[in-house]
Amino acid sequence: MLVETFAFALAGVAVGAAVLLSWPAYFPAGRPLTLGTAVGSALLSGTVAHFALDGRYPAASIAVSAVASAMLTSVLARPDLAAGRAPAHRHRPHRAGAHRAGTHRRHRHA
Repeated sequence: MLVETFAFALAGVAVGAAVLLSWPAYFPAGRPLTLGTAVGSALLSGTVAHFALDGRYPAASIAVSAVASAMLTSVLARPDLAAGRAPAHRHRPHRAGAHRAGTHRRHRHA
């Protein structure tokens, strides 16, 4: 189990590094949080996979660890804050008094 735990941590570091090198603008939370999330989720999911598979398939446990680490690390992604990208939707600023009774425009019926 000790060797598998090291492999789970290594898979988490690999996923975290790949994410930060591939899309650095998508992860504004910071490198320690992103790497910590990747390693922590890899360790946790790898341990769960190890016991779920009864320790018989270590390669499958490591693969599950890497995939779960990638999925949980993607929760931190903020593509709306990436450089050069417009937000998904924008709110128009409210005009002063636009919602008061009697100040809104009425549509003319034809």
